[in-house]
Amino acid sequence: MAAAFFLAGSISFVPRTAAQAPPPRAAAPKALQAPAKPKLVVLLVVDQMRGDYVDKFRGQWTGGLKRLVEEGAWFRDAAYPYAATETCVGHATISTGAFPSTHGMVANAWWDRKEQKMVTCTADPDPNAKNIGYAGATPKGADTAWRMAVPSFAEELKFQTNGATRIVTFSLKARAAITMAGHKADAATWFDGGAWVTSSPYGMQPFIEEQAKSHPAKADFGKTWSLSLPESAYWYGEKALGAVPPDGWDLTFPHPLRGKTGVGEPDSAYYEQWASSPYADTALTELAEKAVDALKLGNSNGTDFLAVSYSSVDYVGHEFGPRSREIQDILVRLDKDLGNLFAHFDKKVGHGNYVVALSADHGVVPIPEGMQNTGADAGVLHLPEVQERIEKALEPFNYAKPAVARISGSDVYFATGVYEKLAADSNALNAVLDAIRTVPGVAAVYRAEELRDRPATQSPTHRAFAYSYFPGRSGDLFILPKPYWLLDGTPLGKPRSYGTGHGVPYNYDQHVPVLLMGFGIQPGQYFQAITPADIAPTFAALCGITLSSRDGHVLSEALKKSEPRRSPPQTVRTTKP
Repeated sequence: MAAAFFLAGSISFVPRTAAQAPPPRAAAPKALQAPAKPKLVVLLVVDQMRGDYVDKFRGQWTGGLKRLVEEGAWFRDAAYPYAATETCVGHATISTGAFPSTHGMVANAWWDRKEQKMVTCTADPDPNAKNIGYAGATPKGADTAWRMAVPSFAEELKFQTNGATRIVTFSLKARAAITMAGHKADAATWFDGGAWVTSSPYGMQPFIEEQAKSHPAKADFGKTWSLSLPESAYWYGEKALGAVPPDGWDLTFPHPLRGKTGVGEPDSAYYEQWASSPYADTALTELAEKAVDALKLGNSNGTDFLAVSYSSVDYVGHEFGPRSREIQDILVRLDKDLGNLFAHFDKKVGHGNYVVALSADHGVVPIPEGMQNTGADAGVLHLPEVQERIEKALEPFNYAKPAVARISGSDVYFATGVYEKLAADSNALNAVLDAIRTVPGVAAVYRAEELRDRPATQSPTHRAFAYSYFPGRSGDLFILPKPYWLLDGTPLGKPRSYGTGHGVPYNYDQHVPVLLMGFGIQPGQYFQAITPADIAPTFAALCGITLSSRDGHVLSEALKKSEPRRSPPQTVRTTKP
C-alpha cells in the first residue's frame, strides 16, 4: 500500500491553478502505515508432537505454547495425508508445502538401488561437500539438501527478494535443520557427537562458534531432570509400561545427566541423556535468541527466516512413549522456553512484526505393551520375519537368495532384477504377497504399480501410500500394519532398543498441531481439515511470493482481511465565468 501511495505521488500532471487545487490530503491512518509484510518468519517444529497433546496438557502451560493457543490460530484437525510419517519427510513437507511424492524425501533413510546400500536423506556423495564442526569438532560425512527435489519456502523467499532474506535453522538433527533451510542458508546447524555441526553449503557463523565454546552441551553434565509439577498433576503412572530408557536412566524420575554409572565425565551415554532432556531444548532456544541478536534478524530491509526443530520430544517419545510423565513434563519445560523466545522476539523484532507457525513432523503410536494392557489388539510386527517368509515363499520358484535386498520401515526392496521378474511371474508374486499377509500384524500389502501417479481411490491408506511414493527411491512392496502394531526391524530373538515408533498412515502418527500467531493472523479455533503442507503456502501469501511446487493451500480463513482503502473526500470548486 505504501508503494501504491509512492507511485501515485510520483506521476507528473500539468499544475492546477490555486482555485482548482483540492484541499491537502489527510495523513494516512496509522493502520495503513504498518509494514506490508512480516519482518521475521518463524517456523517451529516439535519433533513427534501428537495433536492431542495440546488438548490434554494445555491447561498446565503458562508460556509460549499457551500463548500460541490463546493468541493464535489453532487448527484442530491437522494431519498428514501420507504414510511416511517420519522426521525428514515431515520437515521437508512443512518446509516446501509439498508431499513426499513431490519433494522426494520419502524417509529418514532408504535403499539406494544404484549404490546397493542404505543412504540417509541428507547424505551427499559430492566429494566437495563436507561437514564442519564448531569449537574444534571434526565431524565425519557430508549432509546437504541435494536430495530434496524442490526448493524450500525459505529459499524461494530469499531468491524472490533479491537475497535480502537471512535463513537460519537449528535442530539436534541434520535431517531437520537442513530440510527446513533448503539447499543453501546463512546458517543451518545441528548436534552430532557432542558438538554443534554444519556443512560446507551453509558456512559458519561467529556467534555459533562463541556459543559452542561458552555454553557447550557438556556443561550440563551432572544436572538432573526432575518433575516440574506436583506429582498429582501427572496423568500417567510412575513407570511407562514397555518403556526403554537411555543407558544410565531407569523408568522413574529424577533422571540424572551423568552418563553411564561411575564414568565421572561426559560420554556417549551422557549425550544421549542430554538430547532426551529439557536442557537440549533450552540450548536450541538460546541459539535462536543469539541468532536474532547477532544477525539482527527481523531488522533488515527484507523478511528474515528463522526455524527451530525441537528434537527432544521425539527422543523421549521413542523411549518412554506418549503415555508417560516424561512427555508431559518435557512439554511443560518447552512451554517455558518458547515463552522466553517469544518475549525475545517482542523486544528485538517488535510485537506484531513477526509471524510464527508451530507444527510437528509426525506423531507416535502408544507402546504396544501398554496398549495390550488395555485389552486392545496391539503387538510388534517383526520385519525380519517378513523377510524370512518372503525368501521361503520363493524357494519353489528357484529365485536366487537373498531375493530381498532390504526392508526399511514399510518398504520392501528386492535385489536387482527380482521385482521385474516377479512382475512377470504371477504365481511367484502371489506366493510372496500371501506369505507377507500371514505375518502377525500385517493388514495389507501394496505394490509400487498401485501407487504411481497418485491414483484415485476411496481407500485412505492406499491414498496415503501413494502420497508417499517417489519413483526410484520408494520400495517395491509396501506393508500396512494393523492399527497399534509397531513395525520393528530388531533381529529376531533380541530385545528392541526403544519403546515405540511411528511411520504409518494412522491418526496417531498423522495428527499433529498446527498453530499460527502474529503478523496477519486472525486468532481463533478452526476445525476444517488441513495438512502441515499448508504452512508454507500461507507463509508465501503473507510474504507475497510464489512457491515452485506445492500440494498445500493457503490457510486464508486464518488470515486477517485488510479493510479496503478509502480515499478522503474531495471538494469540487468552480470559478465564475
